[in-house]
Amino acid sequence: MAAGGNPVFNGKNFRSATRGNQTAGFGTATYAGQTYADQQQLEHMYNQPSAGPSQTGRMTFDDVIVKTVLCLGVVLLGAAVPAFLLPGLAAPLMVLGMIGGLVLGLVNAFKREPVPGLILAYAALQGLFIGGLTMFLEALYPGIALQAVLGTLVVFGVTLALFKSGKVRATPKAMKFFMIAMISYALFSLVNLGLMLFGVTNDPWGLRGASIPGTDIPFGVVIGLLAIGLAAFSLIVDFTSISDGVRAGAPQKYSWTAAFGLTVTLIWLYVEILRLIAILRGSD
Repeated sequence: MAAGGNPVFNGKNFRSATRGNQTAGFGTATYAGQTYADQQQLEHMYNQPSAGPSQTGRMTFDDVIVKTVLCLGVVLLGAAVPAFLLPGLAAPLMVLGMIGGLVLGLVNAFKREPVPGLILAYAALQGLFIGGLTMFLEALYPGIALQAVLGTLVVFGVTLALFKSGKVRATPKAMKFFMIAMISYALFSLVNLGLMLFGVTNDPWGLRGASIPGTDIPFGVVIGLLAIGLAAFSLIVDFTSISDGVRAGAPQKYSWTAAFGLTVTLIWLYVEILRLIAILRGSD
């Protein structure tokens, strides 16, 4: 408990305690083994505001925001390399970013203590990946990058507003459905990737590009909307974890863990929106 919150340091109790500890004739007061010039100095010390989270080394929302912005800034710098600095190497840089980002993503996810250098390296590699992917799709569908960025910002803003209003929460029941949906989506993605690699399907999107029987709607539209919904709920999970961490007084270093989680989710959300728009525009 902070000293300012203890009743012995307020009002009459405080004055009685300091007066009883004052050394007569010398104008000094002794408390907890320390000697102070006078009672006024001691009162001034205990009238100071209690130390906040940032002063006691605890995680705050500001810490998470600053570190998340830093991670996203590194992502943008990484994306600028294949998009503007080395466009001729966009394809190999994209592959490097995809594989390297996957490896570092797993490393960061399973580390017990956050390592800022590894988190920023992950952000840089993912920047290479989404920069190359965005450049490729932008050449096919001009303006798709801006559409994907705006879509990501809208989904993030709506999700944050719903979380702050208390209308959406990561309840245990919701988490069970979320995990089932996530595992199902991961399995579908692996199967789809396998079919594409082994030439079973010639469509650039694999099964996503196939039309739903009896309609002209690509199957990827339904899958894309599901994936965007999962990414949005993943943001809710991130917000809940951050809020719980701040309330529990988690150590400040874990703001890097929170920033990493948000960065992963936002990159996933952006890629899913980018892919959905590309499928929609490709079916026109």
